[in-house]
Amino acid sequence: MNIDNIYEDLQQLVTAGSLKRHENLKDLVYTRMGGRADIWAAPATYDEIQRISTYAHDHHIPLTVLGNGSNVIIRDGGIRGIVLQTSDMTEMGIRDGLLYAQCGAKIIDASRYALEQELTGLEFACGIPGTVGGALYMNAGAYGGEVKDVLQSALVINKDGQLVIMQGDQLQWGYRKSIFASGEYIVLEARFALQPGDPAAIKSSMDELTYLRESKQPLEYPSCGSVFKRPPGRYAGQLIQESGLQGTRIGGAEVSRKHAGFIVNADNATASDYIGLIQHVRATVKDKFNVELETEVEILGEEV
Repeated sequence: MNIDNIYEDLQQLVTAGSLKRHENLKDLVYTRMGGRADIWAAPATYDEIQRISTYAHDHHIPLTVLGNGSNVIIRDGGIRGIVLQTSDMTEMGIRDGLLYAQCGAKIIDASRYALEQELTGLEFACGIPGTVGGALYMNAGAYGGEVKDVLQSALVINKDGQLVIMQGDQLQWGYRKSIFASGEYIVLEARFALQPGDPAAIKSSMDELTYLRESKQPLEYPSCGSVFKRPPGRYAGQLIQESGLQGTRIGGAEVSRKHAGFIVNADNATASDYIGLIQHVRATVKDKFNVELETEVEILGEEV
């Protein structure tokens, strides 16, 4: 895989967006850790995403799609092949009675836009830091709501490079997962079926959820959010807290003292610090409670 040749080819395909070699992903993701991408592309149009996807498929080049990396750990050795980051795809609006949002728009911004349009249903997302594409990928949820509850359909690119519309009931929803984890589709746009609502009531709900988030979560540090899925009948944060792990550090990564379900980048943590602390937390909880914690965060890339 000759990076220079691939880069030259992609220059012909990415004309409006951005394209760089050996880009430092640490500066481009929410968690503020990780290595470099061989080639980083931030397309500006659906056509550019389609062309990059087709090129990678035809030339057997690994393709990794990122939003803002709020639920991702990128290993310190970086990511081989092409990293396609959707950060410039942020348009949203109302079309055919549905709220649509492009894949790179933040789901928080979509919830605020819904408020402006006096639409209810996305209040639960007012504190989720990820992108719309990422929210669909993992069926993001909070405070009793999930993306699957309000998604009418999604515009995607399939593995053959074709644009298709998938209905919400086709997306194989689960707890923090969807069909998009298969890697066979790239989300371009989400279409939400929301209901007219009282703007004062919508805002009051969002204000309350924002207060709860700010009072309970360690938002002063970069993190990948809630690290572990909720085990059946238990709460991961409670198990971690009762294991006496709050404040435990490996390098610059720390189990949050504010919310035990979070591991924060407290002091220039490396991905190795973070992953090592995850492994330590899992082993400790397993030893104390015989509960296997399953990670919610996705780990990408290679070791140094």
